[in-house]
Amino acid sequence: MRNEENEQTEWSAIATSLFAKLSEKSARIGVIGLGYVGLPLAVTAARRGFRVVGFDIDPQKPEKLNGGDRYIDSVKADELSELRAAGHAQWTADFEVLAECDAILICVPTPLGPHREPDLSMVESTGRTIAKHLSVGTLVVLESTSYPGTTREVLAPILGESGLELGKDFFVGFSPEREDPGNAQFSTATIPKIVAGDGPIARDLVSALYSGIVDKIVAVSTTETAEAVKITENIFRAVNIAMVNELKVIFDAMGVDIWEVIDAAATKPFGYMPFYPGPGLGGHCIPIDPFYLTWKAREFDLTTRFIELAGEINVQMPEYVVARLRQAMDLRSQRGLSGSRLLIVGIAYKKNVSDMRESPSMRLMEMLIEHGASVDFHDPLVPEIPEMRNYPKFAGNRSVSVPQCAGYDAVLIATDHDTVDYQAIVQSGVLIVDTRNAIERRSLSMANVVKA
Repeated sequence: MRNEENEQTEWSAIATSLFAKLSEKSARIGVIGLGYVGLPLAVTAARRGFRVVGFDIDPQKPEKLNGGDRYIDSVKADELSELRAAGHAQWTADFEVLAECDAILICVPTPLGPHREPDLSMVESTGRTIAKHLSVGTLVVLESTSYPGTTREVLAPILGESGLELGKDFFVGFSPEREDPGNAQFSTATIPKIVAGDGPIARDLVSALYSGIVDKIVAVSTTETAEAVKITENIFRAVNIAMVNELKVIFDAMGVDIWEVIDAAATKPFGYMPFYPGPGLGGHCIPIDPFYLTWKAREFDLTTRFIELAGEINVQMPEYVVARLRQAMDLRSQRGLSGSRLLIVGIAYKKNVSDMRESPSMRLMEMLIEHGASVDFHDPLVPEIPEMRNYPKFAGNRSVSVPQCAGYDAVLIATDHDTVDYQAIVQSGVLIVDTRNAIERRSLSMANVVKA
């Protein structure tokens, strides 16, 4: 960690001018990456009075947005049209416009490589693109989740290739995204924002920026601390989900219902927080982010046994679900998976969203097909499986309607969207393997239901 006592804290004319622009909302904000993080952030900043330019390497995204066509549930189509008409937001694939931005926010994916190593290629390529167009008096903030040290060790040197001087001509910070797709209680504006800068002046600049976008900011001492905050949040969730997934397997063997146990335990007003089991982890954060810290820890000759064990448990959940499905089919009809017709209900990774990132349903579909089954899916929010890096063979598969479920040997509930007609599924009389406790929570008949 750096010694802040030795850092420059005297404000230059460049920093003072930028701070005034950010505080007065006269600054032009560029947001790179118009996905589940970048687009809501750009829209929120525009709604709060900033002039915003959204960038994406996929030209179809700016084209859709300029036409008022949304592709993310949390952003409203009429809102896009209003912001564009008012001149508060524009969308483009032309990165030369970056030169006109006073602050640039990086919201690009940080996936894992084939051996669970960090893949920062998109952060690095974005940094190089910014460096080509970086102007004096610009603040660059990374929002993409990564290991502690990424902002200072990876992004800042790349931006320095511009020939401009860090801390004098341009400034760098980190503010981790905290989006929760499908959560109606919290939005981009109402979720407290962690902010940090590469030095005290940069931290004040980042604070000035986000104070104008969100309701509350939480400033921390260094970019490494802010990066560690996001990693810690997601490790906390991953480890606790792994715990209840393991308890599910143990309690099921004992004839104990894990969902009843959790609901009863949750009545304790202190010392307990409910987490619920499922068929595996999905989304861009929880299945991925913990392994960024695992990788970085090796640099310090440290192991992350607890984190890695949690990852192993969660990764094994689809295998457990398939085994439970096979067992239920054997007991019900003495028919194995091979040659069977199966329906997966819920292909998105999370209820009430259309987000397909790292969805465990895809692994379940793949495994069932490998066992010789014919597999369809029903998802009211995902009419068609999009292009996915790990499952290109399923792209274009379309959702079937629920009333057809009577023709299947079994229905596997993988994601419990509220808009699914569970009553119709139950009334079909088909075997139901429920990984989300969706049927019992709706007080429907459990005669044909097996929990997994």
